[in-house]
Amino acid sequence: MDRSLYTLRNLVERCFNKLKNTRRVATRYDKTAESFLSFIDITSVQLWLHHLSP
Repeated sequence: MDRSLYTLRNLVERCFNKLKNTRRVATRYDKTAESFLSFIDITSVQLWLHHLSP
């Protein structure tokens, strides 16, 4: 087992789980791929800002 690879995999999985906490991402309400990816971007920025605030 490669510990560094497992750590990166775990980080990616936790990121996807946090994104899926947003109902719109989990259920994929958007019709087009462009609007879906745009909402993924918005949600990612919100998570990042939340992570930066104390």
